[in-house]
Parts: sequence; structure tokens; C-alpha cells
Amino acid sequence: MGTHRTTLPGVGVQYDYTTESGQHISVVVHHDGRRFIGFYDQDDPDSCLLSVPLTPQEATGLAHLIDAAPIDAVRTEGIDLVTEHIPLGKRSPYGGRLLADTKARTRTGASIVAVLRTHSAHPSPGPEFRLAIGDTLVVVGTREGVDALADIISEG
Repeated sequence: MGTHRTTLPGVGVQYDYTTESGQHISVVVHHDGRRFIGFYDQDDPDSCLLSVPLTPQEATGLAHLIDAAPIDAVRTEGIDLVTEHIPLGKRSPYGGRLLADTKARTRTGASIVAVLRTHSAHPSPGPEFRLAIGDTLVVVGTREGVDALADIISEG
């Protein structure tokens, strides 16, 4: 599965997935919590065949059906605080480097609260934690901070 993250200024973030069978699926996460799932034509990867809007509650319900034990997002009412999973992709300059090298909190105000690997989870990783391509970072912060951290992780 390949994953690509794109910031949509003023809208949110689009995550594009390509499954092992070659199906292109995207999820657009709006700043207000709405999600849209898009299904694309395999012969024309730019042609969206169907888009399904989901409320935050519907998205959570669907996530529980797909993964019986997903990490629940931090729920805050009236506070600009979000939790996101940020994959460390092949193009990230931080594969094999220390978590401290990201300077995540200093640069964005967002915190990396856990690192997920295929068969393990590392809560509260310290600055000496060595990141690896394929890790998923669990990040908490403001929407702007988390988006900025995602850009740093993917591009340096």
C-alpha cells in the first residue's frame, strides 16, 4: 500500500492510498472534522467515480469496522486540538534518524506522543528514539501544528 499526503490550503488534508490490488482511494479530512472518501477509476487515476461524505461520528464508526482496535482521537470540545497518524514514508528525510532531529515541538508546537511499528508500539518516545521508514507517528497538537509537522516529516 502506498500513501501520499497532500495539504489542501483552507480545506484540510488529502490522503491517497493505493492498495496492493491497484485501487486508488482517497480520504479528505476537512478542518471542521468532516471526511470524504473518494474511489477512483483504476484506468484513470485522476477520475473520482464516487465520493462519500462522512460526519466525524460516521468516520469513527467506519474506522472501528475496518480496524477493531484503532487509536481513538483525542476528543476536545471547543479546543483546537487534534490527533493524527502521520506515516514516515520512503521519501522522508527522517528514516534512520533520531526523533530529536525533527525538532517537532520547537518547530510546530505539535508533539509526537507515540510511534507505531508493524509489530510494536512505542509510547512517549524520547529524543534518542530512532525512526524508521514505515513507522507511523501519533501526533497531538493544533490543526496548523499537526499539518506543519506532517509536511516536515514528509519533506524535511
